[in-house]
Amino acid sequence: MTAYQLQERCSAPFATTIYEAGERLGGKVVTGRFSSAPVMHEAGAAELYDYSQVGEDPLRELVERLGLRAKPMTGATIILGDHELSSLEDVGRVYGAATRRALEAFDLHARRWMDPQQYYESDWREQNADPMTQRTFDDELADVPDETARRYLRTMVHSDLATEPHRTNASYGLQNYLMNDLDYMRLYTIEGGNERLVQELAARIKAGVRLREPVLRVARMDDGRLRVSSRRDGRAVTEEYDFAVVALPHSALPFVEWEGTPLREAMHRHYVHYDYPAHYLRVSVLFREVFWQRHLQDSYLMLDAFGGCCLYDESSRNDCAGYGVLSWLLAGDAAMNASNRGDAELIDMVLDALPAWLRHGRDLKLEGRVYRWIGEVNGLPGGAPALDMEARHLPEPGRPNLVVVGDYLFDSTLNGVMDSADYAAELLAEKIEAASRAPAELQGARA
Repeated sequence: MTAYQLQERCSAPFATTIYEAGERLGGKVVTGRFSSAPVMHEAGAAELYDYSQVGEDPLRELVERLGLRAKPMTGATIILGDHELSSLEDVGRVYGAATRRALEAFDLHARRWMDPQQYYESDWREQNADPMTQRTFDDELADVPDETARRYLRTMVHSDLATEPHRTNASYGLQNYLMNDLDYMRLYTIEGGNERLVQELAARIKAGVRLREPVLRVARMDDGRLRVSSRRDGRAVTEEYDFAVVALPHSALPFVEWEGTPLREAMHRHYVHYDYPAHYLRVSVLFREVFWQRHLQDSYLMLDAFGGCCLYDESSRNDCAGYGVLSWLLAGDAAMNASNRGDAELIDMVLDALPAWLRHGRDLKLEGRVYRWIGEVNGLPGGAPALDMEARHLPEPGRPNLVVVGDYLFDSTLNGVMDSADYAAELLAEKIEAASRAPAELQGARA
């Protein structure tokens, strides 16, 4: 995404090389396929956020510019025990008026704290001054006077947080609560799989792509340029660059050797500031048919299993040729602990977690897949305190030729990646264009 944005912005000539340690581009954006049938499922990032009803939405505009089709995603149901709750009326009917009033009061409190326009325009300075950044989301939930209401709210937001309420602040928790309100934002997926975004970007960038070539170390040379050492076909190779973009998951930063004390200390400070590891684990199961149609009309629902998990109807977003696909997204401690179990055991666990009125579907199972994303997302994206844009992206102040890009700098979403890549591309384009003009200016000065 950074390479594409830079290509769109920069008028001066430049050459780009992309280093990728794995077999494919795209990182957490991956669309999987079953072997038992030609059916797709999202294995990583499940959705994109749509802010276009509130203001400009660069990611949505990019999706359209690439010729991709967006498909809305909706979900309003929460399962507590075996109770299907699709509205506050359902909550009141099942659990009583006190629980409903507690949820209505929490919703009013959240909306008064931040309206849709503030949500869209939230600024780091305001964020740091907000008292909600000084208390945990667990503290916020403790103020809810009804235990069932607290359980409902934990179930509702847990899979979005990807961490536990006591490990993130009230501000981040409330923002993840408000994202369920259509006045604040909407969700969508890309027809043909979210990985289509990666494929279309890769088809358009003019860059050398080196797959299966992990970067081992980065060193700053005496002239300020950067020496990048990588492993290619089992041997170490070295290249020198004027600029480098570090677009790694936060958890991968320590696995690169940053040579030289200033660079090493700068990258360590950067790593520590955003060190709030959060976890996902996704289990996708292929069934002979869609057996949940009477109960699951939306794209997803929330289950109170595993501390609160999201259950996606993958069949609602892709043509599954009559087959059915459900995908469980476990989060936080539940995901981390479950990651130590084998795939077959995990598939059994999620099937057992279905509500009683859906468990007959176990007999229709054809195949299951497990994807572990442990430490791959952030439980307090943006860090604490939140830094300005330059400080987020330039670990070494005054050294703007090494730029960091990542979802963890914003909100652990693809929209955050877009914002980060956009800032990096603008900064780099300015530097590259200035460098391309320098020789001519010097020559003119000598003349």
